[in-house]
Amino acid sequence: MSRQRNTWSLGCWLTATAVLLGALGAHKMREILTPERLAVWETASRYQMYAGLGLQLAALRGRRAPLLAAGGVVFAGSLYGLCLSNLRWLGAVTPIGGVLMIIGWVRLALPSAEVELERP
Repeated sequence: MSRQRNTWSLGCWLTATAVLLGALGAHKMREILTPERLAVWETASRYQMYAGLGLQLAALRGRRAPLLAAGGVVFAGSLYGLCLSNLRWLGAVTPIGGVLMIIGWVRLALPSAEVELERP
């Protein structure tokens, strides 16, 4: 039950911050970012939302999704960082997050190999 709660909580935090950062992009970042960078920001918040919702789904199914969580953070985080810092090397990190998310989603599609221990 604790693992479900942790997965659910992380999913909620990711979705809440995706909404917050998406709104920030739609309003304040329009004044700061180029249209191209704003599109990257929007991609980051959208995929962060997907990862967060995936974690919530995993929790409802009694599953963990650490690769999905890590992928969402790495993917979105590298894009946010790229937009704010212009550090081009962050663009090379983004696909790693994408691959982790893909593997995380595929693992959710597979039957669970986790064994639940019965509690006395």
